[in-house]
Amino acid sequence: MRNQRISRRLLDLTDRPAVERFVRWNDHGIFRELWTNLHEVAPGVWRSNHPNERRFTRYRDMGIRTILNLRGAEDNVTYRWEERLCAEHGIRLHAVRLDARRAPQVEPIQQVLAVLRQAERPLLFHCKSGADRAGLVSALYLLVIEGQPADIARKMLSRRFLHFRSSMTGVLDHFLESYARAHSRSGIGFEEWLVTEYDPAALQAEFDATRR
Repeated sequence: MRNQRISRRLLDLTDRPAVERFVRWNDHGIFRELWTNLHEVAPGVWRSNHPNERRFTRYRDMGIRTILNLRGAEDNVTYRWEERLCAEHGIRLHAVRLDARRAPQVEPIQQVLAVLRQAERPLLFHCKSGADRAGLVSALYLLVIEGQPADIARKMLSRRFLHFRSSMTGVLDHFLESYARAHSRSGIGFEEWLVTEYDPAALQAEFDATRR
């Protein structure tokens, strides 16, 4: 509740130092100051954790043209601040909200794929830590856009990026593995599987059963 009150007070972004302090401490940005989880998934396509202000200058210098925020376009200081920084650095911002601890829903995945196809390169996508949601989208990029096999794509969800399948975020691994099994049986493409065979509730129940 205290965070929400502070966030509402700062929404107009006029107190820039206070906004920076909020992102640093209340959104745990201090942990992302040295550790960026930055990785090039494919030529011109990058993943990272949520960038701080200093990194926007670096991304501009890298030529980044588009950022996809996987935390969603929420009306809070963190998102509004990113909107401001993108505008200041000439970067286009998209946002789609994904959940790291529940079975992916069909519509948000389709929205992500649409951005991945249409966005101007170089492109960077991020969640909060860059471990789970960014890992899933990295895998989807390799799988759907690059045409890489599932066993290669699934490496984007790994301890290297601080993703731990033994936690609730292991549902993302289960999602990719479920598709891999379907593809092995029939050769079905990911997007066809997503709309014709995939059942988020059933997959979540399967995953929950493995944790009992």
